[in-house]
Order: sequence, then structure tokens, then C-alpha cells
Amino acid sequence: MTHFLTKASLAALLALCAIPATISTAAAAGPQTNFVVEGQYHQPIRGCSPMQAVRKAHYSGLRDVRITRMSPRVVVVAGRDRRGWDRMTFANVRGCPLIRR
Repeated sequence: MTHFLTKASLAALLALCAIPATISTAAAAGPQTNFVVEGQYHQPIRGCSPMQAVRKAHYSGLRDVRITRMSPRVVVVAGRDRRGWDRMTFANVRGCPLIRR
């Protein structure tokens, strides 16, 4: 009779220890909660963003800067400097490198 009680208590102990493992596994496949972080759905801009081109032209000395042309290869902005109207052409890649002024 003592062997039966020993085996039964060992089986009950193993069953109780296995319950948390099965609950966490089952909970992982259950309904999921999604948290939306602000700005999560903004796609990263791969090339030169228009705002970045305008900002770089403004820092270079142009005033009243506007985008005049944007293509897959270049971003052209125009504005005024000390001598009059001028334009700057940036490559449409990350970092907006200046092509010509």
C-alpha cells in the first residue's frame, strides 16, 4: 500500500508541476494584444526627403526655398540668395548629397 501511495503522490506532484508549463504554452497561442506605438506606421524614406532637401538648402544660404522638381534621381529646390534666384540639385539618395548649385 505504501508503494501505491508513493507512486500516486509522485504522479500528482509531476502533474501539478506540469500545469504551469502547459498554461504558458497554451497562452502563447491564444488571443494577442497589439500595442500601437506612435509613429509605427510611418514608412522610412529611402531617398532624400523633400523636407531634408529644403532644410539643407536653407542652411546653405537660400531663402524662401521651394521644391521645383522631384524625380527618382534628383530633388531640385529653388530660392533666393544675396545675388538673386538660385537653385540647388540634390541626389535622391539617403543623406541628400549636393550635385550642383
